[in-house]
Amino acid sequence: MAFPPGFLDELRARLPLSEVAGRRIRVVRTGREFKACCPFHNEKTPSFTLSDQKGFFHCFGCGAHGDIIGFVMRHDNLSFPEAVEVLAGLAGMQVPRASPEERKRFEREKTLYDLVEHAARWFESRLYVADGGAALGYLSKRGLDDAAVARFRLGYAPADGGGLIRHLAKAGFPETDMIEAGLARKPDDGRAAYSFFRDRVMFPVADRRGRVVAFGGRLIAGDGPKYINTAETPLFHKGRLLYGLSRARQTVADGAIAIVAEGYMDVITLVLAGFGGAVAPLGTALTEEQIVELWRLYPGRVKCPVLCFDGDGAGRRAAERAVERVLPHLAPDQSVKVAFMPEGEDPDTLIRGGGVAAMQSVLDRALPLAEVVWRLEVTGRDFDTPEARAGLKAALDERMSRIADRTVQGFYRDEMRKRLDEKFGRTAQVSGHSSGRAAAEGGARPFVAQRGYGPQRRPGFNNRGGGKFGSPPPPQGPLPSCRPRSAVAVGQRILLITMLNHPELFDEFHDHLGTIVDAESHLAQIRLALLETLGAKPDLGPEALLAALNLHGLAEAVAKLLDRSTMPHAGFARIEAPTEEARFGLHDLFRQAGRTRLTVELDGARRQLSSRLDQESLNRVTGLRREIKSGTGDIEDDSGDS
Repeated sequence: MAFPPGFLDELRARLPLSEVAGRRIRVVRTGREFKACCPFHNEKTPSFTLSDQKGFFHCFGCGAHGDIIGFVMRHDNLSFPEAVEVLAGLAGMQVPRASPEERKRFEREKTLYDLVEHAARWFESRLYVADGGAALGYLSKRGLDDAAVARFRLGYAPADGGGLIRHLAKAGFPETDMIEAGLARKPDDGRAAYSFFRDRVMFPVADRRGRVVAFGGRLIAGDGPKYINTAETPLFHKGRLLYGLSRARQTVADGAIAIVAEGYMDVITLVLAGFGGAVAPLGTALTEEQIVELWRLYPGRVKCPVLCFDGDGAGRRAAERAVERVLPHLAPDQSVKVAFMPEGEDPDTLIRGGGVAAMQSVLDRALPLAEVVWRLEVTGRDFDTPEARAGLKAALDERMSRIADRTVQGFYRDEMRKRLDEKFGRTAQVSGHSSGRAAAEGGARPFVAQRGYGPQRRPGFNNRGGGKFGSPPPPQGPLPSCRPRSAVAVGQRILLITMLNHPELFDEFHDHLGTIVDAESHLAQIRLALLETLGAKPDLGPEALLAALNLHGLAEAVAKLLDRSTMPHAGFARIEAPTEEARFGLHDLFRQAGRTRLTVELDGARRQLSSRLDQESLNRVTGLRREIKSGTGDIEDDSGDS
């Protein structure tokens, strides 16, 4: 049976030879290559060498030599088609039948590869002509010299929409191919085709084998999206590839760590700084296929790339999306770590400002996935009721159920059960195990110690990132259900007015908006609209936010909210109040709410003590009185996280 050559190339690219051989014989890493005792003749001293980069094996004893297909044929005693079938199953590929249509399709793709390569060379050349001066200046300002520009094959797409098309047509490529490869667009009104990329710095995107298949373009000036990418083509599927993948395959195989950053410049700066395993998704959130591709980079048994996210609320949400995609695919020795950048930094700015050591410090503090799962569920939430603690247990159980590998799932359940026990002081088991009460009476402690929000902290204090993932969140529970309804309504109105006038605080207090109990129906409508609007566009200013809420049909409800006599209770909520004052005011509101909650709990504890004189009830009363006497109402957590 004849197979299309493109299919065989893809099969070889997807599977590391050392991994396939390691399933059959014992291989040992030695530098960039692997050694083993030859499976094709008897020997005691290893003379059998495997190279993932070169894609072949060789025995210096018996002379056996070949690629991954040849190895499986010889070792498993299979024919060529049978070996291809076995490897395709490992790679998750469907074996194509060598029909005339299949051969035509692969020949077609070969033509498109040539076309895109021609375009990449042309973009490179345009960077050093007169109209490429602005693009070259931009790259120079980003710290890239000529050697770096050449190394990453950066280029420039001129503002002239016809230059590339004329160049490719002169080279013999038809216009239909340019359109199919995503390089040109044809208007519906019959006008001439034009180049898709215009007046942009060009970043070529290569496949696993290093062949250019697509481009990312960064706008130099004018209106339009900052970055655009090639659309889906026969060569390019953005959900499968990663920027920098072909380079990372070599460096990770040599022992580097795979690092997932956000953008093209992040990857380039990381690589230039010595982090050669850096890659980035292509304009989308990390997909499941890309996660699996990351694990394929590792030649050995242990596979653990590091995912980098911003340390703010948006970074937390991106991390949560990534966790959702990773969990189903976890396997023994196959996981990820998560690193959070300092606020306002990405790998590019951090390395240029703080050097390699600053980036290495971030990577050294990367969190294991189990820790990230735990923090996603407990950060910013209050567990002072049995229902809340049961909700935490249920949420963790639901996440664990997504792990397909039963062994890994079992260890995750053990880990989460241990954390629940440590947090609440009593057995709180996850999933189908018998479970007593989830926590000791008297309320659970919030996840992170609430330090730094007491009366001594006034507007202007250094509170970067307060309440964001990876930093201490604000005190929990702004509107506990045990407070009088009127107080709940006043507190919620203050919170909503502050968000309307200071939407820049949304990321910091996003979790509170999502979990509070609504006191009145019109407040619920505004709260939900705020979550939806600012969740999609967190950079809106007050005027734009009000306009968006009007489009939700909430003009009357917002007017009713702002017309209420709430402002005298909270001057910090006013639009003219400084952001730091508004932030401090909300922290103070939450702290007072926590104190009210503790007071109500103390009343209940005293009633219980009067009816049941035992040491446990006495300890509860004593502990609550001590917390109230502290003057903040904050409950400190002794877990060591801060």
